[in-house]
Amino acid sequence: MALNVFQTKSNLEAPINWRHSLATAFICCASAAIMTPFIGHLDLANIVMIFLLVVVLIALQLGRQCAVFSAVLNVLLFDIFFVPPRFSLAVEDGQYLITFVVMLITALTIGHLTASLKKNEKLAIAREKRTSDLYALASQLAGTLQVTQVQALTQTFLAQQFGAQGLMIVTHDLFLSPDARFPGTPFFIESHMATAALHGGKTVHSAAVDKSGWASIYIPLKASMRSRGVLAVSLPAQSQQITQEDIAFMEAMSALIAVTIERLHYVDVAKGAELDVAQERLRSSILSALSHDLRTPLTVMIGLADSIQLIKPQASQATLDIASEIQGQAKRLANHVSNLLDLARLNEGEIKLRKEWHSVQEIMGASIQYLGSALAHHQVAIQLSQDLPLIQIDAVLIERVFSNLLENAAKFSSQNSPISVTGHVEGDELVVEFHNDGPGFDADTLESLFLPFSRGNATQPNGFGLGLSICKIVMESHGGSIQALNHQTGALVQLRFKSGTPPVMEFQE
Repeated sequence: MALNVFQTKSNLEAPINWRHSLATAFICCASAAIMTPFIGHLDLANIVMIFLLVVVLIALQLGRQCAVFSAVLNVLLFDIFFVPPRFSLAVEDGQYLITFVVMLITALTIGHLTASLKKNEKLAIAREKRTSDLYALASQLAGTLQVTQVQALTQTFLAQQFGAQGLMIVTHDLFLSPDARFPGTPFFIESHMATAALHGGKTVHSAAVDKSGWASIYIPLKASMRSRGVLAVSLPAQSQQITQEDIAFMEAMSALIAVTIERLHYVDVAKGAELDVAQERLRSSILSALSHDLRTPLTVMIGLADSIQLIKPQASQATLDIASEIQGQAKRLANHVSNLLDLARLNEGEIKLRKEWHSVQEIMGASIQYLGSALAHHQVAIQLSQDLPLIQIDAVLIERVFSNLLENAAKFSSQNSPISVTGHVEGDELVVEFHNDGPGFDADTLESLFLPFSRGNATQPNGFGLGLSICKIVMESHGGSIQALNHQTGALVQLRFKSGTPPVMEFQE
């Protein structure tokens, strides 16, 4: 199948219309007959003007070919009926030959200009009509809410303008599969031509398949951001041959369609984002309310468990063990509730950072002390460079980040296994890394690891999956970043802080 980008069609005139030719001959002969009685009363120059007027009228009504025919015929009629000797092609005065030549050239020129003017007038009217049709189409497309509505308008417009059939193929790729199926389409799609239009961004037209039941014109739907698909057009067998102006008109129509599809796409994106925001706001409200309501009974439970251990005389060992277990589970649940409340507050932007200059060593020490027994079965190896600069942070929030990461490292590694924390400077950033020898993160969860309620490992103990999401929000609010990686011997979480320039300390003697 021949594949070619549309080329300009040769501007050939339509075949001779014999009816128009006979009408031209009749008008010229009738004009000569009407002017014959005025021989001797009108100067020959005036008669020539009347013949030229006839040429102009014929050019206006019947076109360029009839104008040329009338110019030649009027010269012959003028010679035969008005130039002596009459009723003969002979010429007594040689000056009349100049008159014939000038009359012929003038008639041809006037006929050509008049016919061109008439043709341009028709083209201008046709273009105005098409512009008006495009404006009407744009108005209709502006009110569409679904791609199916755009498809219906496209098919109706092509049928009205060209009697053609069209299919709008919306795709996010620059390649159309050869085995792509389009059920219900009354014509066939050539996938290679469609792909060429998508990939090249230009209209592809194959004259070899015009009027054959195949789509022969493929126009890319190019919008401001990217191509949204391709418009396939199939010409009916009884249609006229397509012209370059027709192709340009289809391309203008396709541009309107592409803009509409892009608008619908971003409307869907905006609706989805609005829905996500509403859902997140609702979830944050529920979490905040739930956290507040749970804190009081948890505090009471912890207090009651402490009271049981302080009873005199002391309760039995079984009772003490139960109280200890109640206390431990209540503290664990209280920690989850705190995470829920922190997440709700951070998402709502309620917490304002209280940044001050701190050393990483002090924050790390406070985090380890806060965790206490949670790290009892692990050896924490801290290797922080001595030249670590001070960083401007909210100490309470960063301590929470360190605590969450240390607790996760202990939770996901075997007992008595080491947890290492290292810190160093890279350029203008301070890097802190937490590493354990656990099973690491599941590869398919690395991208969603920092989303709320996401768990990094299928074997994760009971929990809400909020720790890392809180860490991410806190780090981003500080202008830093957090990244989770699978190390050769376990999991690695990396924090990056902006170093900044701490204030100069002045010492007084």
